[in-house]
Amino acid sequence: MMSRELPSAGHAEVRIVAADPGAARHVAEVLRSGFAATEARSYPAGADGGTRLHLTVDTRRMAEPVRRPAARRPCPPI
Repeated sequence: MMSRELPSAGHAEVRIVAADPGAARHVAEVLRSGFAATEARSYPAGADGGTRLHLTVDTRRMAEPVRRPAARRPCPPI
């Protein structure tokens, strides 16, 4: 068994393997919605297809809130 270096304190290395690339991306998006994380790196999962994503999650920092554009109010009549 190969010895792997551990991630730094407060970080977790996450591997997502799915037959459907969209499913793997969705899981990565859910993780990034809760934690600060790196952009997922994508790799083929094997000869039968599929996708493997790798990302690093910072468990000490929550993700930045999603900023939505302010709702536009109609202009008052002149």
